Amino acid sequence: MPAIEIRGLSKRFGKKVVLDGLDLTIPQGKNTVVIGGSGTGKSVLIKCVVGLLRADEGEVLIDGEDVTKMDERELVRVRKRFGMLFQGAALFDSMNVEDNVAFALRRLHKYPEGQIRNVVEEKLAMVGLSKIQNLMPAELSGGMKKRVGLARAIASEPEILLYDEPTTGLDPIMADVINELIIRLRESLGVTSISITHDMASAYKIADSIAMLYKGKIIEVGTPEQIRRSANPVVSQFVEGRAQGPITAEHEEFIRFVRRSGESGGQEER
Repeated sequence: MPAIEIRGLSKRFGKKVVLDGLDLTIPQGKNTVVIGGSGTGKSVLIKCVVGLLRADEGEVLIDGEDVTKMDERELVRVRKRFGMLFQGAALFDSMNVEDNVAFALRRLHKYPEGQIRNVVEEKLAMVGLSKIQNLMPAELSGGMKKRVGLARAIASEPEILLYDEPTTGLDPIMADVINELIIRLRESLGVTSISITHDMASAYKIADSIAMLYKGKIIEVGTPEQIRRSANPVVSQFVEGRAQGPITAEHEEFIRFVRRSGESGGQEER
């Protein structure tokens, strides 16, 4: 049985259609990576999955329970099964590392206070950080913030992890550290994961399967190798990072403007 089944999911903001009858299956214990350009609705998708945004149409089934039909009390219960690494780590600036990692534990009353420090220490060790519990977020590097955010995401031992652009803003080496952590956590904890990214190096490394989101729909799903070799011109343009192709054609007016600006600048220099 799939961990998450998304059927006919639609979401609009005014006249803007972001998700348009989207279908996607998230296998249990696997990492599904959703790729797509900026503004295509990747973050909207995972917010609908966890019930932070209400879908206009469709179903999000988690072990057979439809998130879209739940009231707030039921959503709180289901959200206890999730952990999330936010794009900017989203640490609380006024709290030290220990309090950040322990935040959900205290809110959910999952452990007695006496056990929380041990849990925090354990989860920080899992992401390669030790003895930093008293540091404040302002004292951490970007990579350390991401890892503290990851420790917080796994502190309550969730069944499902959501990663929102996990490598954004990191140098290539630290991005690979985060990728390795994501793989290790999937193997050691057996969690089901959804990652959204436009970083193809990260997607190829961490994914069991990759799904391409385009114009509100999932247009192709496959293994990393299948996506790398896709015959779909939209998918191949995106994963290869080419300027020319069907995606670019939708933005021709802007591209012509950029080219005209460049040509004008060059003439002025001459």
